[in-house]
Amino acid sequence: MAGAQLNVLVTLDQAKTQWYHFMAIVIAGMGFFTDAYDLFCISLVTKLLGRIYYTDPTSKDPGTLPPSVSAAVNGVALCGTLAGQLFFGWLGDKLGRKSVYGFTLILMVLCSVASSLSFGHTAKGVIGTLCFFRFWLGFGIGGDYPLSATIMSEYANKKTRGAFIAAVFAMQGFGILFGTIVALTVSAAFRNAYPAPSYAVNPTASLVPEADYVWRVILMFGTVPAALTYYWRMKMPETARYTALIARNTKQAAADMTKVLQKEIQDEEEEVQRQVVAGDQWGLFSSQFLRRHGLHLLATTSTWFLLDIAFYSQNLFQKDIFSKVGWIPPARTMNAIEEVFRISRAQALIALCGTIPGYWFTVALIDVMGRFWIQLMGFLMMTVFMIALAVPYEHWTHPAHHTGFVVLYGLTFFFANFGPNSTTFVVPAEIFPARLRSTCHGISAAAGKAGAIVGAFGFLYAAQDPKKPDHGYAPGIGIRNTLFLLAGTNFLGMIMSLFVPESKGKSLEEISKENVGDDTADAPARV
Repeated sequence: MAGAQLNVLVTLDQAKTQWYHFMAIVIAGMGFFTDAYDLFCISLVTKLLGRIYYTDPTSKDPGTLPPSVSAAVNGVALCGTLAGQLFFGWLGDKLGRKSVYGFTLILMVLCSVASSLSFGHTAKGVIGTLCFFRFWLGFGIGGDYPLSATIMSEYANKKTRGAFIAAVFAMQGFGILFGTIVALTVSAAFRNAYPAPSYAVNPTASLVPEADYVWRVILMFGTVPAALTYYWRMKMPETARYTALIARNTKQAAADMTKVLQKEIQDEEEEVQRQVVAGDQWGLFSSQFLRRHGLHLLATTSTWFLLDIAFYSQNLFQKDIFSKVGWIPPARTMNAIEEVFRISRAQALIALCGTIPGYWFTVALIDVMGRFWIQLMGFLMMTVFMIALAVPYEHWTHPAHHTGFVVLYGLTFFFANFGPNSTTFVVPAEIFPARLRSTCHGISAAAGKAGAIVGAFGFLYAAQDPKKPDHGYAPGIGIRNTLFLLAGTNFLGMIMSLFVPESKGKSLEEISKENVGDDTADAPARV
């Protein structure tokens, strides 16, 4: 019976797309909507935090977060996310996908509220509590990565599985856009209610006391979509693949999927169940895993790591790049709330024109082109556009050419999302065996967050002008050279993508070689 598949899994693989699939996409996707909102909304308010807590009215420029503080505020949630991906990925294989799923959502809701209520009598106190709660917010977000991907992959049919998983991840784009819309709305409301002069005109009056509410309201809004989907998450049954292949209860798996698919599923005879479910019991650190999936895990971790160096440095520090090329006016020419409004507007345009379309191009074409070619193409195009920005960088800094810069910059986001930012999420949820699927996805995602941390901390310092760094920073290599560096990481990501197997059109058990002897499993995975 080696290589045979249970009826319930065959039924899932061959099931027609129906309402429940779309419900699963929305339920899992709203987690990613919230993840993106919570991770990236901080970039909208860091300049405001600098003005509120670090402004010296005698200075010609408004206050900014000191280097170490800025790195902590931008990067601490990523550190928490990395830890959460490893922990909840492992836990999802031990306790089940569903039982852990609700806890991550509760943690995200509580810590999102707590982040907005950060307290203290000094700047150090407020920033310290903000960083503490954002770490645990990131920890909850981290759990959503392996659990959502695994749940969606195990519910989907093999024909449209890639599109379903990519659609869950594509909700990130709407989360980023929603963050900019909330920031635009809140800042516009406060700007109209509490008008103030620019910093250059009156440094003290440019920062109204009510500005402290702006960043808190923006951060707190992340609780809304997460709280709305909690009930539906808890109503989802455990995935049939976990119940049948790990919990060894094929009757329950068949009963659950009969309700979900509204189709009678015949349960196997006991002897057939025993033979099919028995499988190998090798673990993550075994020679069998190394032989079967060692290269796969190296490919998924390295490509996600290299991608996120570029992706997160671009996302978290868009405001700094736009300021350097003059698309956002100098800080001294605006008041505190006006600056939040301008930053949000710029990032909304990038999200709307580059980020979101890229995600949905992947959803539409991933089961046509395949994961491998989309990832390879995305890395290649990101490399090309980064070089196109870097080579004539001085040209883009002139006011007449700002639009061209923004167009090329937006295209790097488009091909990140119509490319490796989507596929690096999809592939680890498909190519590993059920009992290690959540763990291996968590490891791959954690490698990505390690890259994000490198991007968040490294870009902050590397992009500093070598001759005129910002106050408190050491000279860096400048934005132009940093763009060249990011182009290099994208090119290396393209090279490592050559080791990523194609999983288009195959069942999860077929691509992961579950319940297949070592001799058969050693055959090449790519079609």
